[in-house]
Amino acid sequence: MRKSSSTCGLILAAGLSSRMGDFKPLMPFKGKTMIESTVDSLLSAGVKRIVIVLGYRGDDIESVLRHHYGKEIIYTRNPHYETTDMLTSIKYGIQAMPCCKSFFLLPGDMPVVKKGTFIKLMKACPTVRPAVLFPTLEGHRKHPPLIDYSFREAILSFNGEGGLRQIWKQQEDSIIHVPVDDEGVWMDLDTREDYDICISRFCPAKI
Repeated sequence: MRKSSSTCGLILAAGLSSRMGDFKPLMPFKGKTMIESTVDSLLSAGVKRIVIVLGYRGDDIESVLRHHYGKEIIYTRNPHYETTDMLTSIKYGIQAMPCCKSFFLLPGDMPVVKKGTFIKLMKACPTVRPAVLFPTLEGHRKHPPLIDYSFREAILSFNGEGGLRQIWKQQEDSIIHVPVDDEGVWMDLDTREDYDICISRFCPAKI
């Protein structure tokens, strides 16, 4: 039976990190690794179960995470990570996700989203209708969205062009924007410059 109070997380960590020049999930961050910091941000907000989609060097990531986390983490794989887009990884993640009320979708290279941002999105979630809630900063829609579990089938069945953006265009009436004061929603660390900027702003004394 669906638990109406439960919120899950879906973290995407299947990519090649080709633009970074290093393997992003295992780069040092706040005394841990980037992927651990991303996991911690969700757990700190009260998310109980997190699905992590792995691909490139998936065994290495899973080994690190299993050393520090237990049953709160569910591991799944995108075996076609080299040739598919983010939506494919999302589909694998949703298929592995336990039934819940809603889930956060968070790229694995966004390690500094504030606890308060997750909580604000959960508090803004309407009780009378399913919705997709996006944090916004300076009017821009950012990650992580909080997605009602009922959109699972719409995502899994989509096979057209445009990926997740096109899905949200089709669901525009269900989207709610939640303004936040959180630079972390900008911080997706694609390049070494992004990483260095994030380190200097959020953890200059220790990575």
